[in-house]
Amino acid sequence: MAMALWLLFSSFLFLSVSANTQTKVTDNPADELVAVLNANRTAHKSSSLNDNPGLACIALQYIKAYQGDCDAVGGPDAKKPADSEFAETFAPNCGVDASTLSPITGRLLGCQSKYVQPSEAFSMLMKNERSLEILYDRNHTEVGAAATGTDGGAPYFWCVLLSSGKHNSSFVLEGGVAKITRPGCFSGANDECSGADDSSRSGHVWLYGVTAFISVGYAFGL
Repeated sequence: MAMALWLLFSSFLFLSVSANTQTKVTDNPADELVAVLNANRTAHKSSSLNDNPGLACIALQYIKAYQGDCDAVGGPDAKKPADSEFAETFAPNCGVDASTLSPITGRLLGCQSKYVQPSEAFSMLMKNERSLEILYDRNHTEVGAAATGTDGGAPYFWCVLLSSGKHNSSFVLEGGVAKITRPGCFSGANDECSGADDSSRSGHVWLYGVTAFISVGYAFGL
């Protein structure tokens, strides 16, 4: 019952966020996903999270580690990248100083067959009560989000990484600039990104419909 009420409330909140954040974020689905996430946290009386581009770039690298394998996201064959990859692979690929990596306190990851707008992706990421617990956890201080397709098409991945790092001292970018890598978009970089797949929209027309979606939420150190 609580889950049903939350989803009903969220549908209205999504419309409000879509109307009010268009001028506050870049034309980037990952930025828009963070805006929806923070709106939901503040509506639940949890603090808004700092959008860290270093963490967000790592979220994109995290997605790419799956190499387009949706089956590895959830279900009996679910997997996750080794913790060592954060320092050995993800951080260098993003230009993040490995010595500034902070604990990952939560992860929300989804894979779907069609590209949808960020608010719809967020709703799908909130698949169960555990996902809501991760979303509203008060240990989080920073967030980074990413979205990408696979080889220019489906499947499409969305990832949110949450951390307890300190503002301006965690996931620090060498030279202060994030390495923009394509395909894929990540939040906080102040760059326009056409979406996980250029063919997924024309202007601001998004694909809708029933989608096959797999999502999973993990919390670390909780």
